[in-house]
Amino acid sequence: MLKRIREDINAFYDKDPAAKSTLEIILAYPGFHAVVLHRLAHRLYLRQVPVLPRLVSHFNRWITGIEIHPGARLGHRLTIDHGMGIVIGETAEVGDDVLLYQGVTLGNARFQRGKRHPTIGNNVVIGAGAKVLGPITVGEGARIAAGAVVVNDVPPNTTAAGVPAKAIRYHNPDTGETRRLEQMPDPEGEEIEALRLRIGELEERLAALEERDDRPDEFVTRRRTVA
Repeated sequence: MLKRIREDINAFYDKDPAAKSTLEIILAYPGFHAVVLHRLAHRLYLRQVPVLPRLVSHFNRWITGIEIHPGARLGHRLTIDHGMGIVIGETAEVGDDVLLYQGVTLGNARFQRGKRHPTIGNNVVIGAGAKVLGPITVGEGARIAAGAVVVNDVPPNTTAAGVPAKAIRYHNPDTGETRRLEQMPDPEGEEIEALRLRIGELEERLAALEERDDRPDEFVTRRRTVA
C-alpha cells in the first residue's frame, strides 16, 4: 500500500507542473486523496466487507467531489488533475499512468448487468468534461478531447473528439509521426463560409444593378433621336 502511495505521489509530480512538494500533494490535492481512499475502499470491496466500502467511497466523494465506486479497478500511478465532478462506475477498469481531468465520467450507457463501464488502457489522457460510456475499450496511449462523448472503442494512440466522438488523429509512437484521420466538424466555420458565399452573391447582384443604372434609359434615348 505504501509503495502504491509513493507511486501516486510521483505521478502527480510528473504530470502536474503546479506540484511543488510532497507535503503539498499529501495535504492539498483532492485527486490524490480520492485515489488513496479508493484503494482502501477497493480492498474492503474485494474482501466482501459489507457496507463499509460504500461508506468509504461516500466519504471520498464528500471531501473531494470525486465519486469512484469501490468496485472500480484503478491502475498504478493514476493522476486526477483538479477532479471535481469525476464519476467512475463499478465495472470500470483504468490502466497505468492514466491522466483524468475534471468532470470526466466513466459511466454506463444503458441499464444492463455484468460489465457495463469502460476499460481504459495505459497512458491514456481524458480531457475535462469527457464522457466515456458503456463497456467499450480506450486503447493504450489514446487521447480523449475535452467535452467528447465516447460510445465506441477508441484504437490505441488515437485522438478522439466530438459528440459522438470520432477518431481524428493517429500518433505512431515508434516513428513519432502524427497524421490526421478525419476533419473535425466545424459548425461555426461552415456558417461563416455560407455567409461569405452569400455576401459574394449579393455583391455581384449589386454590381449588376449599378451597371444597369449607369446605362441611359432606352425610352429617353429614342425620344431624343426622333426629335
